[in-house]
Amino acid sequence: MPTRTSSASGTLTPQRITVDASYGCAPRQYEYRGGWVIVASGEYDLASIAPLREALQAAARQYPKVVLDASAVTFADSAFLNLLILTHQTATLRVVAPSAQVRHLFEISGVDSVLTIRRTIEEATAS
Repeated sequence: MPTRTSSASGTLTPQRITVDASYGCAPRQYEYRGGWVIVASGEYDLASIAPLREALQAAARQYPKVVLDASAVTFADSAFLNLLILTHQTATLRVVAPSAQVRHLFEISGVDSVLTIRRTIEEATAS
C-alpha cells in the first residue's frame, strides 16, 4: 500500500513501500516418496524464521522423514542452525544441497558433522 510524504513544496507525493519476498516467506512444501520436502529460500534469521519453523515442526509431527532443500537459502544465522538441530532431535532430517553460505555456516559451527546432508532430494528420501 502506498504511503504519502510531504515534498519540499508542501504537497503530498506517493511513495512505494517494497517488501523483500525472500525474507520470512512461507516455504514451498510437498510429499515425496513417503517424506515431506520443504523448500526454503531467501534469508533466515531470528526475525524471519517463523514460517520455516512452523513448516518443519508440522512436518516432524506427521512424517518419519523430513527433507529440507536449502539450495536457495541466501543467508542464515544461528536461529536457522538452532531450528535445524531441534528438528534433527525430533525427526529424521535430511538437508539437501545447501547453498555455499549455508555450507560455510555448517562448517564453521560444526553442524555439518551432526546433520545428514545429501546432494539431491532423491538421495535424501532414499536414505
